[in-house]
Amino acid sequence: MSTHANQSKPSHKQPGRPPAHAFWKMAHKLGTMSESDRIQSIKTGFTFEMADAAKQTFRLTSQNIGALLNLSVATFERRRKDAKPLDAVASERLDRIAAIALMAEEVFEDAAAASEWMATPNPALNGNSPVMHCETSIGARQVRRILNALEWGGVA
Repeated sequence: MSTHANQSKPSHKQPGRPPAHAFWKMAHKLGTMSESDRIQSIKTGFTFEMADAAKQTFRLTSQNIGALLNLSVATFERRRKDAKPLDAVASERLDRIAAIALMAEEVFEDAAAASEWMATPNPALNGNSPVMHCETSIGARQVRRILNALEWGGVA
């Protein structure tokens, strides 16, 4: 991708919009786990609380979180009501988002700024938000490339 990231580091926190602490707490927990433990957690299935926390943190609609997790809105709501864990596909996607979010937090040095950046449409991603671009591993790789460019002052 030869397009500049066209996103500078946010210089201030957004007043009145604290990050969804539940998502960041879970992301940090995942970040301390070994890959083997993360794989086991993915296979077991993440809780719907993590999906709801990601939805809140990145200001996603029900349709967006459904698309991101490869679930219909009806299936998402039914599984939440029945307190069933997410399947492995949805859990792996949430794990991917958590890893990218932790990288963004490191680049922006602030969870709220990272949340805002992840939720904001980015021209380098064809106008998609970084969080929605993490639907695929290729998209997540593009988001990582942009974060590396932001951190090191290059192009994505």
